[in-house]
Amino acid sequence: MAEITITKNNFEEEVLKSDVPVLVDFWASWCGPCRMLSPIIGEIAAKYAGRLKVGKVNTDEEPELSNAFRINAIPAVMLFKDGQAADSFVGYMPAESVEEFVNNWL
Repeated sequence: MAEITITKNNFEEEVLKSDVPVLVDFWASWCGPCRMLSPIIGEIAAKYAGRLKVGKVNTDEEPELSNAFRINAIPAVMLFKDGQAADSFVGYMPAESVEEFVNNWL
C-alpha cells in the first residue's frame, strides 16, 4: 500500500479511527532531510502494508495539523496507535532506524 495524503479533512478517519497503527510523516517540499527520508517512508509503507498505514502531511498545506501536534521542526514522524500519538522522532534517520522505530509498535 502506498502512502496516503493526510489532510485536516481525512485525519480523523485515516489516523484516529484506523484499526492498524499509522505512521505519519510531517514534511515539506523545500526540506532537504524530508526529501532524504521520503523514499524510506515509501519502503516502510510497502513492506508493512496491511499491518501499518503510512500517511504524509505537507506542513505548508496543512498548518492546522502541524500546529495541533506542535510540529516545529521537520521531518517529524509520529506513530499513532489506537487513535493516540504513541511515539515520534524528528529529523532524518536511516532505514534501519526507522524500521526499528516501527517494529517497536507492531
